[in-house]
Amino acid sequence: MIVPKFWAEGRVQEHADGRQVTVRRFGWSDESEADAQAMADARAREALARILAGQSLPRRDLKRPYNGSEGVPIREEIVASHGATVLTRNSYGALCLNTPNVLFADIDFDDAPSRPLALLVLGLLVCGAIALGWAIRWGLGCVALVLVLLAFYPIATWLQRWLTKRSGGHEQQAKLRIEKFLSTRPEWHVRLYRTPAGLRVLATHVTFDPGDTAVAECFQALGTDPIYVRMCLRQHCFRARVSPKPWRIGISQHMKPVAVWPVDPARLPERRHWIETYEQAAQSYASCHFLETLGSGVVHPAVADVQRIHDELCQANGTLPIA
Repeated sequence: MIVPKFWAEGRVQEHADGRQVTVRRFGWSDESEADAQAMADARAREALARILAGQSLPRRDLKRPYNGSEGVPIREEIVASHGATVLTRNSYGALCLNTPNVLFADIDFDDAPSRPLALLVLGLLVCGAIALGWAIRWGLGCVALVLVLLAFYPIATWLQRWLTKRSGGHEQQAKLRIEKFLSTRPEWHVRLYRTPAGLRVLATHVTFDPGDTAVAECFQALGTDPIYVRMCLRQHCFRARVSPKPWRIGISQHMKPVAVWPVDPARLPERRHWIETYEQAAQSYASCHFLETLGSGVVHPAVADVQRIHDELCQANGTLPIA
């Protein structure tokens, strides 16, 4: 996991085969802007050489904070560091805990119908429309078919909600998946938290590398967000939001400037003003609520430190509304 303090962009240009090739690459450093610039220039020269040699590479790195270019680390403001754990402010102003070896996994509840269910509903409705056209009049059947294509997804969504409710609801289904996963892994111990969108799982019994097979198995069994899974591998870290989303606590204005860190120094006062307003409002909300522990009861000392920081920042043990 890398969350650099300094950033720079290198740009190199060369004429080859009657065309101009321009390549831009970012560089980063924890030491100085000069070191970041040196790295940026070196990465740009290397990429240019590979492009001129015939490799298909992007001409520039994407300027994104967390889910950006392959090989580019997390590009967010560092708010605090606790050993290997780094607290950053994300692109919309919330605080995120980034840790290289403590497994967090959020399970978001989703009412979208499963693919098999959606296809089943669509098939039944289409068959019904065709049967109507065959039995009565093709014109009426065509109208029914158009209505089917417009209405099948809302119908499938309603049916998915009904089936979920009959089976105990989203939370119960998620807990059953967690318990099933733990049933074959007696050494595991996890803490469960309720988030605004679902559940959060924190594994406490041991530290993990994001590339471990056990991590992939956990993510798959629990139904973790695929984007989060991909970013854990890309950024070599786990991540958990530990302060509320601004729009959930009455702050509709975006953090300004809306730009990837670092921002223009002239815009910092504006940014600080927004952050002060946000943090004052955030004090009245939690990011998650602790629910229960499951498993062996083992807590690794390194995980205990991260768990304490997480729970304090999230205000997870109180009764504040979650956002």
